[in-house]
Amino acid sequence: MKQLTIGQVAERSGVSTSAIRFYESRGLVEATRTSGNQRRYDAHTLRRIAFVRAAQRVGLTLEEIRDALATLPASRTPTKADWARLSASWRSRLDAQIERIERLRDNLDDCIGCGCLSLRTCALNNPHDEAAVRGPGAVFLEPDDGAA
Repeated sequence: MKQLTIGQVAERSGVSTSAIRFYESRGLVEATRTSGNQRRYDAHTLRRIAFVRAAQRVGLTLEEIRDALATLPASRTPTKADWARLSASWRSRLDAQIERIERLRDNLDDCIGCGCLSLRTCALNNPHDEAAVRGPGAVFLEPDDGAA
């Protein structure tokens, strides 16, 4: 099996060498070492990196991505069927992200979503700072968990 240097993997994947080393330290990719202690990667590492990058774009954490990759047989590149199975479980997460972004877009002109009372309309949307009980941050832009 052809092995690639870290520079070759970086060039072909479009990911920096430091990112590849970071992915390796997090258990997302594996390297073997030469007698001179240089990293060598199997060609399937390119597809694993593409998988990691796509999953990051969905919003998954590196821990979630590592857990997903752990469901694959060792030393095997993710297949189309693997991606379909794993990505189906991420659909609800994407739906929630889309909802949050739409809520941000729809409220951007009127409210920054934090309940800070800094805008004229906050007195109407959040009288007496009632949103404070929902916690810090842009609470109006987060999914309603019924805490209000």
